Amino acid sequence: MLETCNVPPETVVFRDEDSVSVHIFVPRDCAFFDGHFPEFKLMPAVGQFGIVVALAGKYFGLPKSVSRIKRMKFSLPVFPDTMLRIDMECDRNKMEVSFLIADAHDGEKVYSSGKFA
Repeated sequence: MLETCNVPPETVVFRDEDSVSVHIFVPRDCAFFDGHFPEFKLMPAVGQFGIVVALAGKYFGLPKSVSRIKRMKFSLPVFPDTMLRIDMECDRNKMEVSFLIADAHDGEKVYSSGKFA
């Protein structure tokens, strides 16, 4: 999924059985930016969530579909050519994933967070 959106492979910063932290670069020509405010490009919420769901499938072996969203907050816009840090934790008993998307260079800058199953 990420390859089709022109997002380069992520770099794993930390990983254990139930959590992962990656850096992922979202280039200007990423398909998520197409048509979303042509003069003022920003990544739509569905793009951010799509990346997280794809990574949850890759690292936790979860289905690439979501049955419910427990919490979702989008705090700041993601602009083109941004290096993201995505932190995820998986509760395998509940089959839930918690995530946080922040700026890889400024961890205080949080773009979104949430929990889904």
